[in-house]
Amino acid sequence: QVQLIESGGGLVQAGGSLTLACATSGRPFSFYIMAWFRQAPGKEREIVASITRTTGSEYYTDSVKGRFTISRVYAENTMSLQMNSLKPEDTAIYYCAASHRVGDLTFQSDYDYWGPGTQVTVSS
Repeated sequence: QVQLIESGGGLVQAGGSLTLACATSGRPFSFYIMAWFRQAPGKEREIVASITRTTGSEYYTDSVKGRFTISRVYAENTMSLQMNSLKPEDTAIYYCAASHRVGDLTFQSDYDYWGPGTQVTVSS
């Protein structure tokens, strides 16, 4: 059974940094793509970043480009999201997601596996 578990969320001041981690189990190497999504109160869930298995191709939503970095450590079956220069508008629940589908996957419906989420709060 595939499981994704996020960790690393917390409270940080604006301008600070956090690193989120996603631990996977149950054939994680078979995922074509893994991603981080976030959902702020009253807003829809949106993609933050993604990374593919074969080429390591990365995608970032415009609002986090230059501040966030996604990476995968295959030997440890983990994925991480380094978040720098955090802003209050980054406050949200962050979710780890994975999919076997191939392509430019930026919609929530493209992903079949999800973690329970971890809260990130950025104070001003």
